[in-house]
Formats: sequence, C-alpha cells, structure tokens
Amino acid sequence: MQTRIMQTNEESLALAKEIIEAGGLVAFPTETVYGLGANALNEDACRKIFVVKGRPNDNPLIVHVHRDYDISSLVTAIPEYAWRLRKAYLPGPLTMVFKSLGTVCPAVSCGLDTVAIRVPSNPKAQEFLRYVDLPVAAPSANISKHVSPTSAEHVLADFNGLIPLILDGGECTGGIESTVLDCTGPVPVVLRSGLVTREMVAAVAGDCRVHIPVAGEKVRSPGMKYSHYSPRCRTALYTEENISAAVARYDAECAKGAAVSFICLDETAQKLGSRRCLNIGRTAEEGARNLYRMLREGEKELDMIIGIAPAGRDGVMAGLMNRFEKACGGVYEES
Repeated sequence: MQTRIMQTNEESLALAKEIIEAGGLVAFPTETVYGLGANALNEDACRKIFVVKGRPNDNPLIVHVHRDYDISSLVTAIPEYAWRLRKAYLPGPLTMVFKSLGTVCPAVSCGLDTVAIRVPSNPKAQEFLRYVDLPVAAPSANISKHVSPTSAEHVLADFNGLIPLILDGGECTGGIESTVLDCTGPVPVVLRSGLVTREMVAAVAGDCRVHIPVAGEKVRSPGMKYSHYSPRCRTALYTEENISAAVARYDAECAKGAAVSFICLDETAQKLGSRRCLNIGRTAEEGARNLYRMLREGEKELDMIIGIAPAGRDGVMAGLMNRFEKACGGVYEES
C-alpha cells in the first residue's frame, strides 16, 4: 500500500471521505497530536485501528466529531455541567465520557457502556470531520506505546505502507493528548490530564476530582493503564531533587561510549553545564508542545535518554508530568 501525505484541501478531503466511507483509515491533525481515524459506526473499520497500531483490545477509542455534530445521537444523558464545559472549552483539547446510546460500534468502547467524545479545535481537523460528517474513532496515529506524533512526518515514520492517507496540517500546537473527563456522575472526574486542567474544569463545573486507579479495574480511558509515549532507545527517570545521581548516570554512560542526552525543562537544563540536553522549554505549556518532537528527534541518534522530571503537579504540569513519566519508564531511579 502506498501512503500519501496530502495538504488538506478539496482533493484530499474527497479522498479521505471515500476512504472512511469504505472502511479504511485516515490520519489527520488535531491541536494535540495526529489521530488515526476510522468510521466509528463501522466495526471492521475500527478493528483495523487496533491491528495497525498493535493496540490492546481493552483500550477504548475516542470519537471525534465536528462542532455542530449532534452528540445526542451517540450518548444518553448529558449533565448540565457538561453543557457548560462544552460552551467554555469546546472545540478544544477536552474529551468527555458519557453513557453510550449504543450507536457507535462495540470496538470503540471495548465492552464499556460509555463513549468518549471530542471536538478538536484544529481547523484542518474540523474541515475533515465536517466533510466526512461521521463520528470518527481515532487514537493517536502512532504504533502502540511509541511516542505520539505531532507532525505528518511522524505518522509516516510509523505507518508508511500501512495506511493510505495522511492529511498534513503542520505541527501540532498543543503537543500532548486531550484531557479526558468522566461526565457520567454528578461531579466530573479527570481520567487523563491534559491542557484543559482540573482547575479549569472546576472553575466552570463547580468541582472536579481526579481518578485514582484501582488494581484490576477496566481501562476507562486511553492513557490510563499501559506504558505509552516511549522512544526507541533506553530511558531512565530521575527527580529534580536527585539531579546529582542523574548526572552521575549520564557521565557513566558516556564513559562506556553511549550516546546520551538529558530531557528536561529549561530551568533544569541550565544546571547541567555542557552536557547534552533535549531542552523542552521554560513552561509547562512549552514542555507539552515540545516533548514528543524532542523524544522522536532524540531516538534517531541516541542510545539513552535520561529524564529529569519537573517538580510541579498543578495545572498543565499534571498532564506534562503524566506523559514525561510514562515516556521515561515510569520508575524513578534512586542512584
């Protein structure tokens, strides 16, 4: 199969619609990362996503729709606070989980009675979704557990020859996946942190909680259970407080002849002297925008990436920390 990268225009949108309606897969840009889309009403099409990505079949998909799509055709009761959140933050990097009406195919929800709905703000995504005018199930357009893609070239690197079309929308501006919010109860609950923060949700909804995983529970949202976002090289993870141990590890690896780099925010990078560093920026927002791009650049030539995690846990930093930790193995080194 030939994989084509095309700018989003009348020709490519017509081709995308033809592919989606025929049960095929199309990669498309959003403001967060690129998605790998299929008709959410077509069971066979959605199962192709799991096969092509190598995705575990208990990891549910998010359904993407354009801003004027009637989601009441997909979900049952919508709490009043969800309408307020939709008005405040959609289109945007927020996914809301509702009780499913059973309209989308079973593969989307992986046996759950819920469905996750997202209205991306990226203009090219909106053009695509409006042109297709179907609910499009789409996880990130990368091989499962690999670093998520923030450019069409990243998608091609993972799926060249496996999918027919990538709609090119340039670099993603957000850089990490959407916030996922459980809206099935009286109070919204964050299942996955992102650019729409818990604090932002609480300011509109009146309250917002954060889900605490329980051993053995079903995966309720993408990004909750499995390791994700990993570069194709060795990784190690250290806290800012343990930076001396991180430096010792770096020096020891270099002495063995390994190509090594740190990855961290700018404030930490300034403490590392002349040692190689993938500097993801000064703020949480910059870090989110640059993290995946830097990881993909680094994996091309490095034997090891050593993460030094930023200290904050509030706001956008919560989402950045979630991705940062998973990308670097999720277990902090002590020495």
